[in-house]
Amino acid sequence: MRLVAGAPVPKRQKCDHWAPCPPNTYAYRLLSGGGRDKYAKICFEDELLIGEKTGNVARGINIAVVNYITGKVTETRYFDMYKDDNSGPMTKFIQSAPEKSLLFMVTHDDGSSRLKDDAKKAIEALGSKEIRNISFRSSWVFLAAKGVELPAGIQREKINHSDKKKNRYNGWPAEIQIEGCIPRKPS
Repeated sequence: MRLVAGAPVPKRQKCDHWAPCPPNTYAYRLLSGGGRDKYAKICFEDELLIGEKTGNVARGINIAVVNYITGKVTETRYFDMYKDDNSGPMTKFIQSAPEKSLLFMVTHDDGSSRLKDDAKKAIEALGSKEIRNISFRSSWVFLAAKGVELPAGIQREKINHSDKKKNRYNGWPAEIQIEGCIPRKPS
């Protein structure tokens, strides 16, 4: 960005959005990992819920659960889908999220190698259209709601597959993100 002399410095917005969210909405930003050293991040209402600075991000699928009514984070966890069999515990974690919850999911490195059908079904039940397409080192982000109807216009999911000819990082695809504003009252 080129600053013009005399122009005011742009005001920083919640979760580094370019423009502020309207009143009575929650700001969010989901960023997948990219490469070995670019860790996944989940920001909600300008609070980093998952990320390198919070020390709670790891290889696999990283999940944050937020109470929709209060806007407070209730739990964050990561599930390594490469080394260990964490598909069952992740399924239970997703299914145990209380009603009126927002679930934010992002991958770092590999989120697919040991991802079993039970976990895919649990994520599909939340509205995912891409979870069955996830492959080794795919970058994937997903916003879900349990017991809350999200507006149709909100981008809820994005995926970028590893492609040796197109990868930005050696062996890894570029990171991807979705961001937006969630109404505080059910639509």
